[in-house]
Amino acid sequence: MGEALGGRRRWIWGAVAVVVLALAGFGVVRAVTADATGEPEAASIVAVDKGTVTTEVATTGTVQPAQTRSLGFSVAGTVESVAVRAGTSVTAGQVLAKVDDTDAAEAVGDAQDSLDDAEDALAEAEDNAANAATGDGCGSNVAAGYAVAATTASTRSLTFGATPKPTSTAPTPTRSATPTVSATPTTGATPTTPTGPTRTGVPTGTTAPTGSAAPGRSGSGGNPSGNPGAGASCAASGGGSQQGGAQQQGGGDAILSAEQRVTQARTALENAEEALAGATIKAPIAGRVLSVSGKVGSQITAGNSFITLADVYDMQISANFPEADADRLAVRQKAVVTLADRAGAEIHASVVQVDPVGTSDGTMVRYGVLLSFDDKPEDLLVGQSASVRVTTGARSEVLRVPSAAVHDVAGDKGVVRKGNAAIEVTIGLRGDQYTEIIKGLSAGDEIARTW
Repeated sequence: MGEALGGRRRWIWGAVAVVVLALAGFGVVRAVTADATGEPEAASIVAVDKGTVTTEVATTGTVQPAQTRSLGFSVAGTVESVAVRAGTSVTAGQVLAKVDDTDAAEAVGDAQDSLDDAEDALAEAEDNAANAATGDGCGSNVAAGYAVAATTASTRSLTFGATPKPTSTAPTPTRSATPTVSATPTTGATPTTPTGPTRTGVPTGTTAPTGSAAPGRSGSGGNPSGNPGAGASCAASGGGSQQGGAQQQGGGDAILSAEQRVTQARTALENAEEALAGATIKAPIAGRVLSVSGKVGSQITAGNSFITLADVYDMQISANFPEADADRLAVRQKAVVTLADRAGAEIHASVVQVDPVGTSDGTMVRYGVLLSFDDKPEDLLVGQSASVRVTTGARSEVLRVPSAAVHDVAGDKGVVRKGNAAIEVTIGLRGDQYTEIIKGLSAGDEIARTW
């Protein structure tokens, strides 16, 4: 019985082995037959045509605001209110935060009081100077006396010593300014009447006349107006013109000092008003708050940044290119930007700045580039990533072939396969998709796309 069972198992295993060998042989024969009867795949052929060839450089960048403002208080104090937080959109002129401005307001009041006092002192100095110039009356009296003497000199007679007897036929004296006497009296007890006196300047003569201070002046003690009181007063003061000049000089110094005090007071008031205004932070531009570095009750110092504000309405792309690509970049080149939150959408931009100096990260030197959106999308996120492709060269309506069809490129030479022959061609602009053919092929020629 046991021998019968063992023989049956051996027969089963032998049958399984035969089936496996038969299947394996069938597969081998099938594969060999297929290879023998199948035709080789023909090489891909492409025709030379005319079109546009472009070159591009690509990298990744980030979306950044065109300008960022750091705002702070101009006075130290305790934060009284904060009206915004990070992410808040604000308009120009909106109040963002305040500090306690009690001390700043008092400083403005004190500065205003100082300015009022300085202006009062200036007005008083000007009044004193005006009174000092006209208070004694010497200058005006002297001037009036000379005017009277000038108008009456033609009708007055000249007297010297004793009273002379003028003749009725004496000619009218001629004068130009201050009367002068060129004639001299005759010697004798009684001087004869001078004939035809002529006045040309200051009184002159060979013999000083007596009994009179000067021709045309009578009993005035040197006062041309004939007012002895005025002459005595000016003489007692040591000369009206000298005293008036000293008073005017002293008044001028007082006015200058008062004016300087007013200028200083005005400057102090302006500074105090600026400090009071600096106790409140207002948005200088419309934008979005990026950060707030304090809260109500915080103690802050003057000049430190408290709020960072970004102009999100004028966004741009900041990107870095390796030095191998940077030498082909230039301002006004066109670019295409794609954003992660706008899959499939190509946004057009332009290069507006290329850094002239690169920065090294230890392994590679990169050059910063700024790009501006031609038509800015709405609701851009500050700092979001962006893929950037900048067109560095373009030529239209030129002979072109796929760049993969050109091999062994060296300078402006390359090799293409036309039929079974390798042909050397002269190439121009070489882009990622197409290469310009300058010489060696004609439009319509068929070449191998890959070989």
